[in-house]
Amino acid sequence: MANIRDIAKAAKVSISTVSRVLNNYPHITQEKREAVLQAMQQLNYYQNINAVHLSKGKTMMVGVLCPFINHSYYAPLLEGIIEQSHSLGYKLMVIQTYYQDEKEVGALEALKHKQIDSLIVLSRKLTLDKYEEYLPYGIIVMCEKIKHKAFQSLFIDQYAAFQTAYNFLVTKGHKDIAYCTGREMGTSSELRKKAYIDGLKNSGMSLKKEWIFPNSFFLEDGKLLMRKLLELKRIPSALIVTNDMVAAGIILESKKIGISIPDDLAIIGLDNDPIAEAMEITTISLPLKEMGRQAFKSSLIEDIAHPIKIPFELIKRKTV
Repeated sequence: MANIRDIAKAAKVSISTVSRVLNNYPHITQEKREAVLQAMQQLNYYQNINAVHLSKGKTMMVGVLCPFINHSYYAPLLEGIIEQSHSLGYKLMVIQTYYQDEKEVGALEALKHKQIDSLIVLSRKLTLDKYEEYLPYGIIVMCEKIKHKAFQSLFIDQYAAFQTAYNFLVTKGHKDIAYCTGREMGTSSELRKKAYIDGLKNSGMSLKKEWIFPNSFFLEDGKLLMRKLLELKRIPSALIVTNDMVAAGIILESKKIGISIPDDLAIIGLDNDPIAEAMEITTISLPLKEMGRQAFKSSLIEDIAHPIKIPFELIKRKTV
């Protein structure tokens, strides 16, 4: 394979002249530029783009940590990130973690060894202290509210979003309110649980652990949850659902077993996924695609800004 020494010899110019042509430097005569380009064509020379990026101290690659790429919450986040990265000429390394420690560590090691310029974390399992160890190696963007000033941070107020859903059900006359969540642990899950407990207190209701359904992520989980509801001695009148895909599964299963939505069971979801519009599910709209765009922009900014708060909206449809 030809190198720049071969190009310089064939074009009868210096190596530095070849380098200037490759990097589009000015102040090179047209004659020398054409000689270099002609030699490159004759020798079938192509630049090693990795070497170019290395010389500039950048890979033009951003890492994205995502637990599930086919999840209704993370898919629009990824879509926003991808759109923004393409518009700015960057490539992505998407790491699907399934909340496995070693996959998160692998992404952090990629940042340390300069395989990526920065890292966007859509959701994590590792502690913040672990991520803090890797801050000297590049920008880390957290899609959650982080008080640590060294992290870039974007967030949706999960407490307020869940509280809005709970209060809306109360205004519709519901007191027996259950909810389902994805992970039991995690920043968003803990904030949603706190909003739920505070809502119960404000309504004078006691906490019933059997009315909390963890590990709900996908449509099939919603179908299973509906069957679990029927096994309870006392069935709640309303349910706040972790995402619209799970809500859709609940509704599909309820039709099979003769449960009327919203007469027998009111449902409010989260995300405003397209399936929520198709099935007319009342939901909290989270502008996740825009959040993804903002997250990518933040991954390129070295000066740490204040945490960016992404707004949400209650969308009223037919399941409450």
